[in-house]
Amino acid sequence: MSYNGYMRTNGPELGAELLVDFLNTLDVEDDVDQLADDDGHARWAHEHNVEPGDRIAAVQARDALREIVDGVPAELPELALPVTVAAGSVALGARTAADAAVASAVVLSLQGKLGRVKLCGGEDCRWAFYDASRNGSRQWCSMEVCGNRQKARTYRAKDRPAS
Repeated sequence: MSYNGYMRTNGPELGAELLVDFLNTLDVEDDVDQLADDDGHARWAHEHNVEPGDRIAAVQARDALREIVDGVPAELPELALPVTVAAGSVALGARTAADAAVASAVVLSLQGKLGRVKLCGGEDCRWAFYDASRNGSRQWCSMEVCGNRQKARTYRAKDRPAS
């Protein structure tokens, strides 16, 4: 199996894009949670070719995964991720939104790429992104917005006289 950022299962495309989309169901800056109600949860699941499953489990999985990619130990909720083996390949079954997100994290972890999924360093942002930079040192979701804000804050703090 060649790696192009995704792993095909019998349902959604698993990998960085699905995981980042799932993590970004919580928009810290605009205070919007797509998983806050059943309609939003169902809409996200439909857009990603998975069944909604239990909304509370999806919220718990999302919150735990956000902590994990931010370097904080967290416990994931109990989920069913069936493994199938056929013709020399192994695949994870991902039926629900939470299953697909956790399966994506597992795939990325096995590939050594989970560390490239990050949360923006801007405390008022915290948007998830995949760091495709050569050395994996990207800190912000956008250098033009969050990176610029942080650099301006640092510059202004340096220029202030000590009181």
